[in-house]
This record gives sequence, C-alpha cells and structure tokens, in this order.
Amino acid sequence: MFAYKNQQLQVENLPLLELAQQYGTPLFVYSYAQLHRAFHAYQTPAQAAGALIAYSVKANGNRALLQLLAQWGAGFDIVSGGELQRVLLAGGAANKVIFSGVGKSDGEMRAALQVGIKCFNVESIDELDQLNAIAQELNMRAPISLRINPNIDAKTHPYISTGLAENKFGIAHTAALSAYQYAQQLPHLDIVGIDCHIGSQILELQPLLDATDRVLDLCAELQSLGIHLAHIDIGGGVGIPYRAQENSPAVTDFVTQVTQRIKARQAQAQVIFEPGRSIVGASAVLLSQTRVRKLGQQKNFLIIDAAMNDLMRPSLYQAYHHISAVQQRDDEPEHIYEVVGPICETGDTLGNERALAVKLGDVLALHDVGAYGMSMSSNYNTRPRAAEILVKGDQVTVIRERETIQTLLKNERALPLHNW
Repeated sequence: MFAYKNQQLQVENLPLLELAQQYGTPLFVYSYAQLHRAFHAYQTPAQAAGALIAYSVKANGNRALLQLLAQWGAGFDIVSGGELQRVLLAGGAANKVIFSGVGKSDGEMRAALQVGIKCFNVESIDELDQLNAIAQELNMRAPISLRINPNIDAKTHPYISTGLAENKFGIAHTAALSAYQYAQQLPHLDIVGIDCHIGSQILELQPLLDATDRVLDLCAELQSLGIHLAHIDIGGGVGIPYRAQENSPAVTDFVTQVTQRIKARQAQAQVIFEPGRSIVGASAVLLSQTRVRKLGQQKNFLIIDAAMNDLMRPSLYQAYHHISAVQQRDDEPEHIYEVVGPICETGDTLGNERALAVKLGDVLALHDVGAYGMSMSSNYNTRPRAAEILVKGDQVTVIRERETIQTLLKNERALPLHNW
C-alpha cells in the first residue's frame, strides 16, 4: 500500500510528499487498505473456525482505528481501564473484551465487571483474591481465565519476551493446576478459560505451536479434575518482517494450524487470538523532514524533525525500521547516515548506517510504525506529539490533531509565588 510511482512514494492513491506539505511533519500516515487486509487475514480463517480475534489495543489505541476494527467484528485485548474506555467509545462490544495485565487496580476491575466484559486474564493468586473481593462487593461473578507462563522461548528480543520463567507475566506452568483449584473455591469467580502469551515479534511458527501443545496438555489435566474450559486463548499473533530479509509465518497458516490443533483435543472450546502488531504494524509510515546534514570523518549524521519521543522502539529495543526518501533523487550523491532526531540524548537514533540521497528539507518515511509508534510516544523535551491521518484511496481523514505547546501545559499550574 506504500509504493513508488514516478519516483514519488505513495500511500494508496496519494503522494506522501503532498501529505507532508499539507499536514506537516512529523506525521503518522495510515493506509486503510493495509489495515483492512491485515485484519481480515486473521478474521477470515478465524470466523470459519468460530474463533475470536481480540485486537491488542496497546499496539495502537487510536479511536478511529478501533472504530474500524469493531465494525469489522473484532474483539479487544486490553491492559488498562483507559483502554477499556477507548474500546467502548469506539463502539467495541464489552462482551468481546479480554482484560489482561499484571497489576489491575480495584477501580479497573470494578469498571470492567460493571460493563460485562468477556473475561479477565488473571496473572497471580493475589489477583484472584482481589477480583473475588470486588465481585463480592458488587454481588456479581467475575469470568476468569488464568494466564499460564509455559516457559517457552519465543526467540525474540528479551524486552518483548513474556513466556519464560524469568518473565513477570502469568502463573508458572508448574503451579497452574493448584492455581485453578484455588480459583475454583472462590465463590464469586467463574472459570471460563485459559490464556497463554509467549511474546511479541515472533517470526517462527514452532514456538507458538509448542505453547499451544503445552496449554492443551494442561487442559486435559484440568478436565480430569472436573474443570472444563469454554475458551482457549493462545495470545498474540505472528511478527512482521521489518527487514527485507526477514520472513514471517503466513497468518492463515498460523490461525489454521492452531485452531486445528485445539479442536482436535478440545472440540468445544472457542479459540481466541490477541494479535496487535501484525494487524496494525505495516499500516503506517512516519513522515519526517530533514533538518541538518553533518558530514564527518567517522560518521555522517542526518538530523530529522522526528525523534525518539515520536518513535521509541529504535532507542528502547534497538529495533529496525526501514527508512526511505519519499522523493527519489538523481541529483544528489548517496551517503551513509546515522539518522537521528533533535532530542538531547545520544540514544535518539532512528536508524544506523542508512544509505540515502537527500537534500535539506526532503521528507523521509520511516516504515512499519503502526504498532508501538504513537502508542509509545511521549512529550520528552516538551515536544508536542505528531498528528495522525488515515488515507483511503484518495480520501484523507485527520484521526488525531497535532498537539500544541498549549495542550501540553493546560493541566499544569503556576505557583502563586507571592505566597512562597
């Protein structure tokens, strides 16, 4: 959905250079067609198997994008009360919401119970007690699954690995049976499922299948104890190829193989997937204008107006995003640049050793930023966050206004210095 035409990089039918000129930079630009394609790659085989695709809101919680996903039939995986409010405001169905996370507050639990969410993914014994007490206070019963940590190596970056014994997430596989038996004794909880999530950006299918098998083994043991599960939640989706040489498993193969594996052993259980990155990741680019070129003896620096506050992943994870000039040039020599932002941190690097032929004022596109781009952005250095637009064919809709200094300061209060 992002391709060159007459040496101009386009999104659907529109040149990105024109969008940058009209809406300014930094600018997140989303492709409706790419988002639709990526979601339905999951939804089509899932619907055929009666499975639920619960989009992971933390990847990108823009209200307009959530509206589209809700319209297309998505459920939602949330990790905070704020994300619950976003989903409901976007028209998401409460009974398709899964509430994950290791530290839910009393208020968040109370709000989720009152609107009737599908399930809480519980991650500790303490949380079982906490949720049971809140449900008792409301004279309700809370639907729960336990998030089991299967100790499976997802072969991904350690910061986004969630399924090893050393990670903070979930209940240890070895403690699962006793945890379920404890939950069964609590009078205001209904056990409805089991959950597993081993990490993000997984580019091999086998760890996901191994985790599925380990969960199914647990289901059989639970069944022998009289604990029957209505759903099996296998967690996130597959990764996406950020680099040209990377390959990711086909989504259809992933959904089909997992559902077939589960249905062969637990025919009555609904299957739930919680993809985020692979639905929204490739749907967006971040446009940024070049500000300064510093050609040095050891390194060349290309300073642009986007920074680590706009796209945290390269600084946080050393993550790779392809960077391209939106206007291909034959009148400028190519240099190898460190692409950096203007923030006062050495770690404010968006790309290492990138070959680019650019002039000052040219616009660059940082690719595959739809997931964990805007959702992880900040106001560090008092930088207003970028605008977001959605493109469908030749139609453009602003789905987030650019912040201003005034919006950043509106909740701050000056001291009455005459009293100090």
